[in-house]
Amino acid sequence: MHELVFIHGRSQEDRDSLALKAEWIEAWRQGLAKVGLELPIPESSIRLPYYGQTLFDMAIQLDPDYVADIIIRGTNNAKERGFITAVIQDVLEAKGISEDEVSKITNAEVLQRGMQNWPGVLAKLKALDSHLPIASTASIALLTQDVYCYLFNQVITRTIDKGVTVAIKPGAPAVVVGHSLGSVVAYKTLHTLAPEAGYEVPLFVTLGSPLAITTIRKEMGAAKRPACAKAWFNARDPQDVVALFPLSKPHFNLKPAIENKNDVSNDTSNHHGISGYLKDPVVARRLYDALLA
Repeated sequence: MHELVFIHGRSQEDRDSLALKAEWIEAWRQGLAKVGLELPIPESSIRLPYYGQTLFDMAIQLDPDYVADIIIRGTNNAKERGFITAVIQDVLEAKGISEDEVSKITNAEVLQRGMQNWPGVLAKLKALDSHLPIASTASIALLTQDVYCYLFNQVITRTIDKGVTVAIKPGAPAVVVGHSLGSVVAYKTLHTLAPEAGYEVPLFVTLGSPLAITTIRKEMGAAKRPACAKAWFNARDPQDVVALFPLSKPHFNLKPAIENKNDVSNDTSNHHGISGYLKDPVVARRLYDALLA
C-alpha cells in the first residue's frame, strides 16, 4: 500500500488546509463510489502540502499590486507582462481567434482605461470571453500570473518546493497528484527527487494541467519524465482552457508517452475545478489501482 500526495492549484489563500484536504478526499470518494469502490488507504496516509497562503502573502510583500486582478490593473513588470500576454496569445491561437477579431474589440472604451490596464491584453481577453465562459477567461489570466510568480521569483519557488518536497518521503512510495498550478509545482519538484535517494512515485497524475501551453513549456525547459515517476497519467476536460492541450505530441513529446485521458466531463463552472476531475470515475479508479499496486 502506498501513500497519496495531493498538490493543489491557485486561489487557495485564506483556506484551512485540513478543510481543503477533506474537500479533495470527498470528491475522490464520490468518484470511487461511481465504480463501487471506497478509499483504499486511510486518510492519515494522504497529505496535501498547503502553500496557497504562502504564495498570496509573499506576492503581496513584493508589491501591493502584484496579486491584483490583472484584468483590471495589470503589472508594471515588463517580463511578467510579456509572459502573460504570450500565454493568452497561445490560447487565442488554439481557439482559432484571429487578430482581426481582437482588433475590432480594441475600441475607445478599452483604450481610455489607460496603459496600466494593457489595452491589447484586455482586448484579447474580451475576444476570449466571446468564445469561452468568463470564468474560464479569468482562470487562464490569473493562473498565468501565479505560474509566472512561481517560476520567476526564487524566494517563492524555494519556499513552495521545500514544503512540497517534505510531503514526499524517501523510502515511502507515493502517488502524486498535481492540479492546475499544482501540476507545474509537482513536475518541477519531482525532477529534484532522485530514485537513488529512495524517492519512488508509482504514478504521477496531472489534472487540468497547463504544462503543454507553449509559453509555459518553454520556460520549464525540455520536456522529460521525472526519473522517480514510474508512470504518468494526465486527465483534462477539452473545455478546460487551462489544460489547453493534452500532454502528448506535438506539444509534449515524451517516450514512453504519457497516458492521456482527454474526455473528462468536469462539472465545475469553468470546467477546471479539482472536484470535477476527482469525481471522474476513470480518474478515481486510476488512483485507486496505483495505490494498491
